[in-house]
Amino acid sequence: MKFDEKLEEFESLGDNHVGSSSDTPMREDAFKLTNEEKIDIIKDDVQHILETLGLDLTDDSLKGTPNRVAKMFVKELFGGLNPDRKPSASTFENKYQYGEMLVEKNITVYSTCEHHLLPIVGKAHVAYISNGTVVGLSKMNRIVDYYAKRPQVQERLTIQIVKELQDVLNTKDVACVIDAKHLCVNSRGIRDTESSTITSEFGGKFKDKETKREFLDYIKMDTSF
Repeated sequence: MKFDEKLEEFESLGDNHVGSSSDTPMREDAFKLTNEEKIDIIKDDVQHILETLGLDLTDDSLKGTPNRVAKMFVKELFGGLNPDRKPSASTFENKYQYGEMLVEKNITVYSTCEHHLLPIVGKAHVAYISNGTVVGLSKMNRIVDYYAKRPQVQERLTIQIVKELQDVLNTKDVACVIDAKHLCVNSRGIRDTESSTITSEFGGKFKDKETKREFLDYIKMDTSF
């Protein structure tokens, strides 16, 4: 395949918001370099990009930008690529025998589209039904944030959150809905500032029509205080 044809194929994949798998595609040597080594390399690359665009990096406002961007990539925006930062989600016995679904709604999502490296901003709504164990509420938020902090497609993020909670809670009865705006759609390309993307993943009992409806009704409830 010629280069121009291959480039057109990649552009089409990005514009059509297509992902490759439910696992984040990582190279085997992804963690061969330390964070500081990665920052040094990325800093030089960012500097090259900015200089290529014609910017004067001796200006006081710009001279620290390559280092700031590199640190942000490694330690913040894409920190969820590092398995050492995966939140430990301790579980506890459901001693109070709570048998209904637990819903954690309006979890803030800040992620980055892997096609154009532009922000994804929205809310995640997560629920589970205990089969004997429960997890701390804040851990659900941390799991969402961990998988969001990497180059993502929203479909994959939704699936990863559900799979992680299923493993932590040892139950298939987990659900997640995400409603988010993608700046790759809102600020470039079609430049539709009003549209948002909704994805969902339902496991176990949440595949049942009545249970799914109950969950969706909960996340529509007004919780303004």
